[in-house]
Amino acid sequence: MVDGVEERSRFAGWRREVWLFMKAQLSAQIATVVDFLITILLVKLFGIYYLYATFIGSVVGGIVNCVINYEWVFKAEDCKKIHVGLKYFIVWGGSILINTWGTFALTEWLAGMKWVNGLLGYYVYDVFILSKITVALLVAFFWNYYLQRVFVYRNHNLKRFLKQRLEKKIE
Repeated sequence: MVDGVEERSRFAGWRREVWLFMKAQLSAQIATVVDFLITILLVKLFGIYYLYATFIGSVVGGIVNCVINYEWVFKAEDCKKIHVGLKYFIVWGGSILINTWGTFALTEWLAGMKWVNGLLGYYVYDVFILSKITVALLVAFFWNYYLQRVFVYRNHNLKRFLKQRLEKKIE
């Protein structure tokens, strides 16, 4: 009897985690669409260098993502908005740096390969779009979701949180 209750409880917890992950991914996809739209419009319509356009797109997409996550995904009403904003800014800053640098590095690396340029030239007009997609997916799964779930939308004492995380790394 107890095993059945524990099993259902674990299953319910697992379902909640999967649902939370799915909502976070939907929020991220909406923000990504906004990000990519802004980036591509700035490059194609206004002729802005792709690196600057990537940065601006990431900023706008990040704002969209923070608002959706606060209200719908993580339901962080018990957290002060200013604390969420500061923590989000830290994580988001890292995300923007990784996305911008990663897009630049991958684009330059791919552009230096003649066979990649020749092959992709038939299918993709600008290699930076492929680089941006690849980097954005990696950052979304391995940086944004995890840090937002365990850090940004939780009501943490920042000093205690960082101390606990650093102590775990040392052990």
